Amino acid sequence: MIDLQQCPCAGKNLDKLLQPMILVLLDRERLHGYALVQRLAESPMVGTRKPDPTGVYRMLKTMEEREIVSAVWDDSLKRLPRKIYTITPLGRECLASWIRTLRDYRDSIEAFLSLAGNDRRDPCDRKDGMAHEA
Repeated sequence: MIDLQQCPCAGKNLDKLLQPMILVLLDRERLHGYALVQRLAESPMVGTRKPDPTGVYRMLKTMEEREIVSAVWDDSLKRLPRKIYTITPLGRECLASWIRTLRDYRDSIEAFLSLAGNDRRDPCDRKDGMAHEA
C-alpha cells in the first residue's frame, strides 16, 4: 500500500527549490550554514519535513564551486570558526533566472488547472492507489 502522505502529489517537500531558497535568504543577509538550515526549516517551501543539514551543506559547497555564493571563515567570536556565506553577483543573476523560471512554471500550472477544470475528481483520491504507481 502506498503512503499518500509520502507521495509526491502531496506536495509536502519542495526540495528541488533548495537552491533558490538559499539564494533568497543570502540575498537578504550573510549567514553561516547552521543559520541557513534554521531559516530553511522555517520556510513554507519545506512543508513539515525539515531540511537535511548534510544536503544543505552539500548544496552550499556546489553553489560555492559554481561561484554563485562565496564563503569566508569567521573566527571572531572566540568559538569554532564558521563559514559565512554571501550571494555573489553571479548568484543574483541565477536568482533572477530562478524567479523567471518559477513564474513561467506558475503560469503553466495555472493553465493546466484551468484546462483540468475544478469539477474533475482528483485522481490522487483513488482508493486503490493506482494513480500513484509509476
